[in-house]
Amino acid sequence: MSRKWMRLDNAALIFPAIRQRHWVNVFRLSATLNEPIDPATLQAAVDDLKPRFPSMYVRLKTGLFWYYLEEIPGTPQVREDYAYPLVLMQEKELHACCLRVTYFQNRIAVEFFHSLTDGNGGLVFLKTLTARYLERKTGARIPAGEGVLDWQDKPAPEELEDSFQKHANKYVLNDNEPAALHVRGTYEPNFLHLLTGRIPADALLDAAHRYGATVTVFLAAVLAESLLQYQQTRIGRDRRRPVKITVPVNLRKLYGSRTLRNFILTLNPGVDPRMGTYTLPELCKTIGAQIAAEATPQRMSGRIAANVSPQQVLPIRLAPLPVKNLVMRLVYSVRGERCGCLTLSNLGVIRLPAEMAEQVDRLEFIIGPQITYPHNCGVATWNGTTYINFIRNIRECELERLFFSRLVELGLPVHIESNDPR
Repeated sequence: MSRKWMRLDNAALIFPAIRQRHWVNVFRLSATLNEPIDPATLQAAVDDLKPRFPSMYVRLKTGLFWYYLEEIPGTPQVREDYAYPLVLMQEKELHACCLRVTYFQNRIAVEFFHSLTDGNGGLVFLKTLTARYLERKTGARIPAGEGVLDWQDKPAPEELEDSFQKHANKYVLNDNEPAALHVRGTYEPNFLHLLTGRIPADALLDAAHRYGATVTVFLAAVLAESLLQYQQTRIGRDRRRPVKITVPVNLRKLYGSRTLRNFILTLNPGVDPRMGTYTLPELCKTIGAQIAAEATPQRMSGRIAANVSPQQVLPIRLAPLPVKNLVMRLVYSVRGERCGCLTLSNLGVIRLPAEMAEQVDRLEFIIGPQITYPHNCGVATWNGTTYINFIRNIRECELERLFFSRLVELGLPVHIESNDPR
């Protein structure tokens, strides 16, 4: 019997084409509970969820013209965390399953190859998995809600749709952006440095409001300020490049989509230091205005069209996969990461049903470094604490030092954790 399969969504197409040995292209979501994890119960919960999440229990397959995702015969086996987060998913692993479920002490973690979903879709899976685990562990019923799905329901067709195809405008929006600053450092091939800053959520929100900004805009502005300072001490004015923060926009909110697959686009708000100096209030105002102007259904539909329309060109559709891969690599090398310095992805305030909330101590989000971004930053807020996870594949930690030192200067209490063995 042939297995069920699905096409990669529009955002997912690029990831298998451009994957490299030093680019993990994986993100992690984790829930830390108030009791140690029982591996057998966790495995049973993973098994239970397979019918509910058909787009997650898949492997990457190579066709003549496109990559595609195919249903796996069983379920991924849970394993104990044995190394740093976001270990590279080798081709052999992707051909077995595109997600991994791990545990360590009190923590459940799910790592996703980005062709499966984005952080918002992954969060629904983690919440539902954690709820089902707690149901099996405690015997208590946890109702659906706050992003937890009823594991016994059948998946809705809307959850499996490629929302990019549905919401693309017929008019293409082309934005030519100048290249941005890229931080350099001493590459470390066998270790990812994770540095977590824990900040009281109320204090962070108050600080953002003092500058007339959202938390995302405020953090992006402080990051931009840190990058401006970093560049100022290293590069002459005439050779300085724009400082821009790549900010993913959750399109589900704009279009009312329920998809569990990828449905984000990124913006690159920022400033050009060659135009003059910028204060933090000016950065907050500028970055906030740029995001507000671009994150509209009309503008985003044009951006979606710019990504979708090349798939409709007949010569590209008929080209064999190796040719498509070459084209996508060339396009990505020219446009993919040249317009930003690093990604700041904020999942916002996470909520859970009351029946499970008291058993969850932490919820965190980590995104891996990209090909030319040695740093990336994932943010999530749970139970009154904002967790800011910086990850990097270079030895130097100057950017994190500047960023968190600036937050402390602004009066925010920051507690730092690190996996650095030195």
